[in-house]
Amino acid sequence: MYCPMLGKSHATGACAPRRPPSLALAACALIMVLMCTPAYGGEAAGDDWTPLFDGRSLNGWQAVGKSDSLVVSDERMICRGEAGYLLLTGGRTGGYEDFELLVEAKTVGGACGGIIFHTSAPGQSAIPQGYEVRLHNTPCGSGDLRKTGSLVAIRNIFRPPVHDDEWFTLRLAVRGRNITVAVNDVLLVDYTEPLKPLRPADAARRRLSRGTFALNWAGTGGELHFRSIRVKPLAGRPAGAEIPAEEPFADILALHAAGFPVIDYHVHLKGGLTIEEALAHARKTGINIGIAPNCGLHFPITSDRGIDDFLKAMAGQPLFLGMQAEGREWTTLFSPAAIARFDYVFTDAMTITDDAGRRMRLWIDKEVHIGDDREAFMEMLVGRTVAILENEPIDIYVNPTYLPRALADDYDRLWTEARMRRVIEAAVKNAVAIEINSSLRLPKPAFIKMARAAGAKFTFGTNNGGRQLSACEYGVQMVKECGLTPADMFLPRPDGRKPVQIRKQRSGAAVGP
Repeated sequence: MYCPMLGKSHATGACAPRRPPSLALAACALIMVLMCTPAYGGEAAGDDWTPLFDGRSLNGWQAVGKSDSLVVSDERMICRGEAGYLLLTGGRTGGYEDFELLVEAKTVGGACGGIIFHTSAPGQSAIPQGYEVRLHNTPCGSGDLRKTGSLVAIRNIFRPPVHDDEWFTLRLAVRGRNITVAVNDVLLVDYTEPLKPLRPADAARRRLSRGTFALNWAGTGGELHFRSIRVKPLAGRPAGAEIPAEEPFADILALHAAGFPVIDYHVHLKGGLTIEEALAHARKTGINIGIAPNCGLHFPITSDRGIDDFLKAMAGQPLFLGMQAEGREWTTLFSPAAIARFDYVFTDAMTITDDAGRRMRLWIDKEVHIGDDREAFMEMLVGRTVAILENEPIDIYVNPTYLPRALADDYDRLWTEARMRRVIEAAVKNAVAIEINSSLRLPKPAFIKMARAAGAKFTFGTNNGGRQLSACEYGVQMVKECGLTPADMFLPRPDGRKPVQIRKQRSGAAVGP
């Protein structure tokens, strides 16, 4: 299967390693080291666990790069300075195939690196043999977009599961063709390599095989600390494990390989959908999930206390947490501090008040009052949409360009270039991203192309009404049809830079009760 998005792979963010000098010569030397160095093992640490770091030295490891980039201090292995690799030359004779690796680590000062497995001495390729699990805990959108626990370019994680300067436990396991990654016992990745993996030409060696482990660091600042690295070989491949012939979500994998932040920001726990089902969908497809409760008048959350209860219930879940702001009075129901606790805020223009003072929910036919003049209704709707984008502290405009049922068949005529331009200019002016909604298949390509040319950012969204979640099919289609790139995609802003904080500081206008 050929996928045009996989013609070339891309390093993403600031964690693209700076290759150490004379790496090719060092790699050749390491091949000899692998052949000649006796296995480092020590005694098994109980339950067949074998320590790979003794807390006192780098015995059993071989460095590639400057020696002063590595320090053993206070029973910690510390990687810093210029980019480099640290290859396990001890361990099990012949390397590891099926195994469980348990690592206690922390990142300091925005450090970025990874754990490579099924590898050998690094060669000329920027992508080594085997797979890499990322270690990087800066806030979403900063540094390398791929955070701790990512199976790099295969199943990227965009919301860090822990904070910088915080010890965590990473558990990596390979069983047959299945790879799992858990951080602090929370499962993040569950990927089964198919019989015919889809890989960019320059990443053909990103495959399961057999080999040793390596640690790498990017040389972009900060330090990686390790205080325990243990491994346990697993016996054989699990019987009856189902192995797909090809990648079941090839388009999503292609987006990961190309550096796109693959996030569905618009998922609701409604219609029976549970957290467990949403997380299983994320692991199955590779799509990061954002859960957003409906917040507003006559909706499940109507106060700061409701926000607090929701966020406490979601604590520790490997999800983005968003706020769907409902109706136009939502800014009077919640305080800025409570709103800012969400990763992002979105709203739509589906609840508005017309010129006659009638509150309309556009998806409910009996509440919609169009009258005899469709053009006048459209001018009113566009004006209300622009006012929302101008005045409400939101990150994303969702369900974009939605029309009530009575007008939907006339969409292409009613959404004129002038009307599209008014909405797009307001979104770009106020740094509001535009959702590409897979349930509604909105907005249409003409709107997306015009918005991209104007400098807008985009998101993927499902807006599910029940348990069925999308695989962002319409979003993937629009990426291809409209020529979107990773730089065109929105990422949540860090604390202090969120719209509810910035707009309040800029205008001094009151937001909230």
